[in-house]
Amino acid sequence: MNKFTLYLLFQTVLCAADLITPIPTTINVDEEKVALGKALFFDTKLSKDNTISCATCHQLDNGGVDHLAVSIGVNGQTGSRNAPTVYNAVFNFKQFWDGRAGTLQEQALGPIENPVEMAHNLDKLIMELNSSAYKSEFEAIYKEGVTKENIGDAIAEYEKTLITPNAPFDLYLKGNLNILTKEEKEGYELFKTKGCIACHQGINLGGNSYNKFGIYQDSNSTDLGRYNITHNERDKYYFKVPSLRNVEKTAPYFHDGRTKDLKEAVSIMSQYQLGRKITKDEINKIVLFLKSLNGELPAEDGLNK
Repeated sequence: MNKFTLYLLFQTVLCAADLITPIPTTINVDEEKVALGKALFFDTKLSKDNTISCATCHQLDNGGVDHLAVSIGVNGQTGSRNAPTVYNAVFNFKQFWDGRAGTLQEQALGPIENPVEMAHNLDKLIMELNSSAYKSEFEAIYKEGVTKENIGDAIAEYEKTLITPNAPFDLYLKGNLNILTKEEKEGYELFKTKGCIACHQGINLGGNSYNKFGIYQDSNSTDLGRYNITHNERDKYYFKVPSLRNVEKTAPYFHDGRTKDLKEAVSIMSQYQLGRKITKDEINKIVLFLKSLNGELPAEDGLNK
């Protein structure tokens, strides 16, 4: 029995309350920064050709994703990884699949200069924003006015508001034991006993660790994951464990968007990550549990600029 299997067995006997916590109903933010960040989030000015905004790939009426295997940037260029949901990203310990951004601020700036995403130049963007109404808006909040750091800070402050509390499972954790159906509760027990909870835990049921994609079976991934950042052999095929919050609404799944079917995603995880057999009935019950992780969208649904 290897160390990972022992870890799984250890985790599954722990109390669920020690491993998963509900999303808070509110989070402290600076409302002026939120308003500015929201405007930037929806503004195509952030892209070189004024065609792409943050909301293009992170569609707030679609689970915070674009439902594409890989997103489309300026000039129809495609990226190499699936766009993670922006909802609840504030609770992730790192950002991007490979964890190369340590904060939401860093993540917000990355796509702007990525040549296959927004393909802009931050120095040029700063000049453009200073030639628009944004200049006075920034100066009213930041003494330095429009800077790279302040652009990222404002967008990140808005993204902090994109949380989805009060999912049925959160209410269950808070003591409403009758809110889940019998099948959903059975799915939760399977989620624990099969070992899913070993990696999908914490407030985001993921987003708080890295793990290798393909522990028990080759995942056939052409993406080396964190190795591209660290160049350490041990980091090959390691990715940030994705959050399972609202997972029903965030297809397709995995870093390469290899499947749009949540049941298939559960089967793949059982095969590649856990090395365990799983029946169709067990998959169906786990999926029912996963659907109980759908939370409430922000009051405005984040859709109005």
